[in-house]
Amino acid sequence: MTNPIILAGPTGVGKTAVAIALAMELDGEVLSVDSMQVYRGLDIGTAKPTLEERAGIPHHLIDVIDLDQSFDAARFVSEAGLRLDEIASRERLPILCGGTGLYFNAWLNGLGSSPAPDPQLRVELEALPLPELLDELARKDPVTFDQIDLENRRRVVRAVEVIRLTGKPFSIQRASWPERAPALAGRSFGLRRSREDLHRRIRRRVEAMFKAGLIEETRQLLDRGLMTNRTAQQAIGYRQVIEHLEGQRGRLETIELVQTRTRQFSKRQHTWFENQLDLDWLEVPEDEPPTTTAERIVLRLGESR
Repeated sequence: MTNPIILAGPTGVGKTAVAIALAMELDGEVLSVDSMQVYRGLDIGTAKPTLEERAGIPHHLIDVIDLDQSFDAARFVSEAGLRLDEIASRERLPILCGGTGLYFNAWLNGLGSSPAPDPQLRVELEALPLPELLDELARKDPVTFDQIDLENRRRVVRAVEVIRLTGKPFSIQRASWPERAPALAGRSFGLRRSREDLHRRIRRRVEAMFKAGLIEETRQLLDRGLMTNRTAQQAIGYRQVIEHLEGQRGRLETIELVQTRTRQFSKRQHTWFENQLDLDWLEVPEDEPPTTTAERIVLRLGESR
């Protein structure tokens, strides 16, 4: 099988457009490495490739499960392996594109050693107020406390659960992974932009999502069981719109909050990729077309042969 290409980076940096341009240039197919785009119906808020884009270039691991199903790193590794074999059978190039670092690391280095969930303990922890869970996390595992999304109750609960089950910090449960994953030599790329450009793109992207109907999409998803899926309901954008629909804040304030949360999330992603994966980073100028960025990647691929 032809070695895949990895294309990673933070939210808003322009990975999807570059991956599509790269696939067109190299006769490739895109495999999404995104923990939210796997869900059917989470379209606007996850910035899924459009149907037109997917018609031109085959995409994989998008719209594969409903909201009443679960998806995790273990399933990603399994599903990705099947899709990569399918792509190889067509003698096409796989391009793994996304921003979910855990999935990249699990695919490259295995699933780590965290214990299986404990149903009884999980019920106990989910009944606790979030501030109490955060206090315990800060005391017992300050490393994870500094890295985790403090508003993502599901992830906070899981971190505390692992600490209680093992008596060890959640941050060391991945000790079986290399401190810095080697990724795929000469074939792993990260995209980044100037802070000002990235923030501008995020601001415009969020505004476009609301204009495209993010509030109505969220309302429809609630009717289809969004609140029963702890993972999906925590996705940035949907979480804040749910609070808006509950009357906690107005539309404009919600838009601003989603922009802020997306900037914060994007920063955490960039830091994670810099520290955890050995990527060949490309600085993307503000006005550079995706086709030009893809051409620069092709040149680097040629230089690494």
